[in-house]
Amino acid sequence: MPIEILMPALSPTMTEGTLAAWHKAEGDAVKAGDVLAEIETDKATMEVEAVDEGTLGKILVPAGADNVAVNTPIALLLEEGEDAASLADAQAKRPKEAAPTAPEPSETKMPEPQPATSTAATGDRIAVSPLAKRMAAQAGLDLAKLTGTGPHGRIIKVDVEAAIAKGAGKAAAEAKPAAEAPAAPAPASRPAAPPKDAYEEVRLDNMRKTIARRLAESKREVPHFYLSVDVELDALLALRAQLNARPGAETKISVNDFVIKACAHALKRVPDANASFGGDKLYKYTHIDISVAVAIPGGLITPIVREADKKGLGAISAEMKDLAARARDGKLQPEEYQGGGFSISNLGMYGIKDFMAVINPPQACILAVGAGEQRAIVKDGALAIATVMTLTLSVDHRVVDGALAADVLQHVKRGLEDPLALLL
Repeated sequence: MPIEILMPALSPTMTEGTLAAWHKAEGDAVKAGDVLAEIETDKATMEVEAVDEGTLGKILVPAGADNVAVNTPIALLLEEGEDAASLADAQAKRPKEAAPTAPEPSETKMPEPQPATSTAATGDRIAVSPLAKRMAAQAGLDLAKLTGTGPHGRIIKVDVEAAIAKGAGKAAAEAKPAAEAPAAPAPASRPAAPPKDAYEEVRLDNMRKTIARRLAESKREVPHFYLSVDVELDALLALRAQLNARPGAETKISVNDFVIKACAHALKRVPDANASFGGDKLYKYTHIDISVAVAIPGGLITPIVREADKKGLGAISAEMKDLAARARDGKLQPEEYQGGGFSISNLGMYGIKDFMAVINPPQACILAVGAGEQRAIVKDGALAIATVMTLTLSVDHRVVDGALAADVLQHVKRGLEDPLALLL
């Protein structure tokens, strides 16, 4: 009987996706670990590897098809000895079978690995597919501790996913509290009627649909309140210029890099704000992971600087440049943008003086960063000129109260106005 290849769930919240491209054609031989197709989720385009071996007998969902539900059969794989007659029998039986349903995000099941016939390691070399190797590195997994289920014990994507599901990866352990936080079901919103004047209809892609749904849920379900503070940047700008002018400086530090470091510095001193709402409980994160909003074509994404409190400004700067570049190319892996305990949204480069950002659930805080500009201030009873930036913290009142939020914001302000303290 041909094997059904199903639309995979590539993230805990994915219920449907777009089949962007096929890498195999009907009649092509398929080996475990081969890249079969590219699937576009709400945030990125990801490769899907084959789990079984055989011949791609029939493509059921063509490239370019969108809104394909998770667990929908997208192709049929012929096993050894099967032919076109087997395809006809399988397709004749399909309408009689129950239609597949998308799993709940927290209950996404990975295919059960088959027993390996040999170990993945041969001497000092570990047999692993490129995709599995990249996923393992990003999840913090030790390949030597994984058992491969591919040909000759090769480690493939499903082996890495199974290890992450068991909590072997650091990213999975950190993302678990956010994934477990119950999400309130969103009532159907009433779309606007078509306008009477001339208009162009633009169909929403998966990313835009997700942004619309999540932010509407956030404003409806999360009790926001806002705190603002002005920060003097002259000392920070002077230190930044000095750091960037150093001979052999490998990366140029940005003001946003200082903001990331200052937020991590503040959360380390106010750990109760590094939490999310879980219904009848709060989840307090043990790591300080900072999400940073990055504008990409058609929307935005929030790649995460993991354990930002333990990284220097140079490391943060290099990591953010890499994450932002790959975000714009749609190459981020789910673990690189899912999770995080605190967000930053910076519109200063657009000349925006101040704004109030919408909280990114299940996080409890997001910091809106405005433009640094010269303003008249009063120092020691006299007028002076300083470079000033306005910060506005949006807060989930279910998790963080006003005094606690003010403490966070004051620590961020002190870190930015005394930037040398961030280097200690």
